[in-house]
Amino acid sequence: MLLSSRYHSISRLPVLPTSPTSLSLSLSLSFSLSLFTFCILVILEGGMGEAAVQDVYFVNGSSEKEKQKWYEEEVDDDLKLCYSLNSVLHRGTSKYQDIALLDTKHFGKALLIDGKMQSTEMDEFIYHECLIHPALLCHPKPKAVFIMGGGEGSAAREALKHRTIERVVMCDIDEVVVDFCRRHLTANSEAFANEKLCLVINDAKAELQKREEKYDIIVGDLADPMEGGPCYQLYTKSFYEKVLKPKLQHHGIFVTQAGPAGVLTHKVVFSSIYNTLRHVFKYVIAYTAHVPSFVDTWGWVMASDQPFELNAQLINERIGERINGELLYLNGESLVSSTIMNKSVHESLLKETHVYTEENARFIHGHGRACCA
Repeated sequence: MLLSSRYHSISRLPVLPTSPTSLSLSLSLSFSLSLFTFCILVILEGGMGEAAVQDVYFVNGSSEKEKQKWYEEEVDDDLKLCYSLNSVLHRGTSKYQDIALLDTKHFGKALLIDGKMQSTEMDEFIYHECLIHPALLCHPKPKAVFIMGGGEGSAAREALKHRTIERVVMCDIDEVVVDFCRRHLTANSEAFANEKLCLVINDAKAELQKREEKYDIIVGDLADPMEGGPCYQLYTKSFYEKVLKPKLQHHGIFVTQAGPAGVLTHKVVFSSIYNTLRHVFKYVIAYTAHVPSFVDTWGWVMASDQPFELNAQLINERIGERINGELLYLNGESLVSSTIMNKSVHESLLKETHVYTEENARFIHGHGRACCA
């Protein structure tokens, strides 16, 4: 589009004083509905992995200038996402990860780990319903669930909606994240207080290895595999084969979040996780859903040595019989349709040859703070 000549020169826009090392200017063209805008981002404070909170001078085509706060997430070297903020509610750091809770204008409260959006109160139900309910609804009678990660408590909340569930073990390595979420994410207060929930602070691999009990469902609610992050080893073939699979009951199902699964992003880790699980389990199903705050299609993978019965009518019957309360996103029809990939993704899954190992890992763009043992 054409911009008024009074906005062509950067020198005409205000620049805030800051040190040379912390100053970064970027020009962006964006639009909301039919309104095009022109803005300069001034980075005031780094941190949060590959993200920073921005002060922005926002020009909407007139002489008015309004200073705003933005959160910026680096998706790739040449691609960033920006979310307008009301405020930064809390920031913290553990020995494993940077943590932040933001109040965004569009998505409400948002939890960030190592600069990556984990969930927002506006649409987290999509991610967590897709993570938890398909596996539990495909199982004939799930009673025991083991959640790897899941520190915010939302995965446990969804699992505890099932009437057949007797015990949920939630194992997260980072006590700081768990305590942070218990204090600030009040929507999950009932889940944390539920007597069926057993909260364990430990490395999930070590915890599974030492436990003698087996589980009907094991859930991977882990951070994305990032170089230097605390959990990329939990996406490897050796972990699935030697540690996780032996802890499943005969009809047991494993399900994991598997990263972005869009046309342009599914080859980053999604197709590799899918192919890796195909080398360990007899039956593997990938499925996807659009998560607005992630600005992409997201992927999950279920795996078992028993065949899946994906029938929309049966799934709807089990939802009615087993689940307390209403699901906001999933029903039988949407679950079945979510397993159908577009042509590009479908062919990539069939042709993928990469198997995830510690020596030959794939990573989401960004860097974590520390590795777990």
